[in-house]
Amino acid sequence: MRNLLASGIAVFLAAGIAAMHGQAAQAPARTSERQPDLTGFWQVVNTANQNIEAHSASKDGPASLGVVEGGPLPYKPEGLAKRKTNIENRATADTEARCFLPGVPRITYMPFPFQIIQTPTQITILYEYAHATRNIYTNGTPHPRSGVESWMGDSRGRWEGNTLVVDATDFNEETWFDRSGNFHSKALHVVERYTLIDADHINYEATIEDPQVFTRPWKMSMLLYRHKEANFQLLDYECYAFEFEPYYHFKKPD
Repeated sequence: MRNLLASGIAVFLAAGIAAMHGQAAQAPARTSERQPDLTGFWQVVNTANQNIEAHSASKDGPASLGVVEGGPLPYKPEGLAKRKTNIENRATADTEARCFLPGVPRITYMPFPFQIIQTPTQITILYEYAHATRNIYTNGTPHPRSGVESWMGDSRGRWEGNTLVVDATDFNEETWFDRSGNFHSKALHVVERYTLIDADHINYEATIEDPQVFTRPWKMSMLLYRHKEANFQLLDYECYAFEFEPYYHFKKPD
């Protein structure tokens, strides 16, 4: 509920700012196939990469209402125990600390921009973080039967009205949802929903299913904001392993 309220406030503020400048909200652009056109550069404005749950301000970062709907994550008892171990070892256990790909949905709310390129049969997302690339096939083909696990999984998309629905599966169990030890198993199944609510905002939702770790499915949601700066582009990225003291700090190797 709190995160729904936060999303509503964000949309209201965006509309209010446009009204203050005498601007009407622009209708979303459409492709030649009459689908919402998601093409462009996007980025979140939140602290979900630090912790997807609601948390108070601390030396680790600012307070946040979180992006998870329905309260605390529904961990099984053994899942809570593993999260505690993750937190204790996060300086080296988190894939971000080791410069590996962060997985889905975390790649979406890393504090870096990304670019969406859209065609009738495929959507490609280019992420500044770690130069990651993700292909979402919208040509009706199913997930491969091989079940090969990977950092970013396999993504298949379809359109439901104005919403791009992405079914993502075949993940490894290495990635976390954030720096706070929230994790998943190889059974992770993610259903994302990208809804272009006006020309410059996408409402992003991700429903998480993992019966090995959680007692039920749960959902996170947030706004994606379009970059409109002149000549905006993805920049070079170089990752260094970093340590926790007490917060993550980038540190070049000796």
